[in-house]
Amino acid sequence: MILTMLVCFAFSISVAVSIGLAAMLGIGVFSDANLFELPRQAFIAIDKFPLVAIPFFILAGNLMENGGISRRLVDFAKSIVGGVQGGLPMTCVLTCMIFAAVSGSSVATTFAIGAILIPALIKHGYPRNWAAALQATSAELGVVIPPSIPMILFGVSAEVSIGEMFIAGFGPGVLIGGALMLFVYLYCRWQGWGRQDGDGKLPIATALQDVGALAGGLAAFWLGNRVVGAWWAAGMSEQDVDRITDLTGVLLAAGYFVVLMLMPRMRAALLARSTFALLMPVIILGGIYGGVFTPTEASVVAVFYALLVGIFIYREVRPRDVLEVLKKSVVSSAVIMFIIANAGVFAWLIDRAGVPEQIGMWLRGTLQSPELFLLGVNAALFAIGMFIETSAAIIVLAPILVPVAVHFGIDPVHFGIVMVVNLALGMITPPFGVNLFAACTVARTSVDQIVSRLVPFVAVVLGCLMVVTYVPTLSLFLRDLLYR
Repeated sequence: MILTMLVCFAFSISVAVSIGLAAMLGIGVFSDANLFELPRQAFIAIDKFPLVAIPFFILAGNLMENGGISRRLVDFAKSIVGGVQGGLPMTCVLTCMIFAAVSGSSVATTFAIGAILIPALIKHGYPRNWAAALQATSAELGVVIPPSIPMILFGVSAEVSIGEMFIAGFGPGVLIGGALMLFVYLYCRWQGWGRQDGDGKLPIATALQDVGALAGGLAAFWLGNRVVGAWWAAGMSEQDVDRITDLTGVLLAAGYFVVLMLMPRMRAALLARSTFALLMPVIILGGIYGGVFTPTEASVVAVFYALLVGIFIYREVRPRDVLEVLKKSVVSSAVIMFIIANAGVFAWLIDRAGVPEQIGMWLRGTLQSPELFLLGVNAALFAIGMFIETSAAIIVLAPILVPVAVHFGIDPVHFGIVMVVNLALGMITPPFGVNLFAACTVARTSVDQIVSRLVPFVAVVLGCLMVVTYVPTLSLFLRDLLYR
């Protein structure tokens, strides 16, 4: 089966079809199962409620790109870091970090942010291939900072809490983002690039005003939730209290923004800047960790918020544009779901053959300590990630590796973060790095022209991966604070 996949890869057959053909061969030749088991297991693989979040997060990311939210996030990030030498590449990294807090997809992040910043980087004198490499690497944060589609897949495959996976992703995401920003700042100083990066940027006071307006909305929500709502719901049942306090907080925050929009000068400022764009990740992540809605429900909330802001507030999404956005999102979602379905059949076959137990026994006997196990797994995942799509690799490998990690005393949430960060590197490494293809499409260049520019970026992320691997507190501190 593995040989079949490798041969298919050599003939440039897509990952999903390669896995499906290998699974079909396994059922038809090496298994005593009926071939009708193929569609049955494929359906079982995608018949999981948390997977509903995937198409909705993809749709939310596309709506953000078309609705003006992405551009305003770029303006916000540029007003903070754009004034220093190398500020524009730093803006790219920072914007991807913010955008990642909603989209959950690195490819969506590449297209949404790259369409704005790659032309800007080229215009400011940065080499085209370096700009594409920077964007591809920065967009990797789309699957490290929650919400994240690979984290959802890991949670489903390994039966780990998706909420815990999400909260554990913040530390590694901030570490990688900060390391990339420091690297591009020092690199641009060394190369002498970016002395004019501050041209056209908004003053930092505008970013502070946006944050101030957002803080006012959060204060209004807190007042409604903790004071007005608590007073109103006094004496009611616990369930009614939660419902009333949440509703009161939302209504008071909404009223605050309505009042601001009724003031002409404030309305003009809010429409031109990023307050409503910044409010999106606050609503999504605040709702998840505040217990208002689940990660799956959050994906639907993200779609409706992006649609509301794009059509009625920023007015950059026309009704006829929605159909095109839906088509684009359906195609992207179908590709991922097809991979999940075929990988599910493949995983069922290897489980039926007893491969996970055999690999587990071999790993326990060969790698005698958690440190050696993590090192060996990281090396293997790095190589696998170059050839197999991240979603497929997680679905196939998570059920195999997680029991072994638990045997060595490794927290499954921490191990999941290590897997996601490592396999995310496969999105920026040849020959099948999806971020590379997306960034090259936007930059109008070829993959072979940016490979040499990728090496230092990959080295930075690999260094961060080692920290994430051997300092579990970085991933588990917030998880333990909220869930223990």
